[in-house]
Amino acid sequence: MLRSIAVALVLLAPPLWANDPPVFDRVTLSASATSEVANDLLVAELFAQEEGQDPAALAAQVNGQISEGIEKARQVPGVRVRTLDYRTQPVYRNNRVDGWRVSQAIRIESADNEAMSELIGKLQQQLSVRSIGYSVSPGQRKAAEDRLIEDAIAAFGARAERITAAFGRKRYRLVNVRVDTGGGTQPPRPYAARAMVMSEGAPPPTLESGSAEIRVEVSGSIELQQ
Repeated sequence: MLRSIAVALVLLAPPLWANDPPVFDRVTLSASATSEVANDLLVAELFAQEEGQDPAALAAQVNGQISEGIEKARQVPGVRVRTLDYRTQPVYRNNRVDGWRVSQAIRIESADNEAMSELIGKLQQQLSVRSIGYSVSPGQRKAAEDRLIEDAIAAFGARAERITAAFGRKRYRLVNVRVDTGGGTQPPRPYAARAMVMSEGAPPPTLESGSAEIRVEVSGSIELQQ
């Protein structure tokens, strides 16, 4: 388990307002805990795009390709699929509208890398790949964060004890604390090598999941007791 500690010391003077309680020897500090977690969720975005003069005809073509892609994805157990952006844009030449471009994308994701790789290979027969990437699934992320929260809080407490002793005090009072989780998500990356429709029988892409860093940070303030 990797652990990093960051500390900032702020000694605050008494307030100017007489009615407020006095504040002395307040210290702000933070501690963090990190862990490498294997990416277990493969995410891909694919799209259909057509250009021409008749936007209605183009929309029909794109809708047909996307519908066929969704049907193929739904036939694979464990694969989740949803549609993304739908766009109709004018195509300009010499500062004049010379046609139309219609596009729509779908997003597929699954923890089954082999099934996803095979599915992407099939979908590439009529769709183009926009991006492919790995991430940590919500369940695995939560389990890792739950473990790291305990480590980060323990690191925060240990650091607070050291700071208290270094200032020659016997104890401290916890004023406020904040626990932050996040990070470790690897967004889908552009996949330029596959950014075009492949012919039937083309080999599926070679994929490697790797890992992501999950981080939890605990920050807050303590007040050194006399």
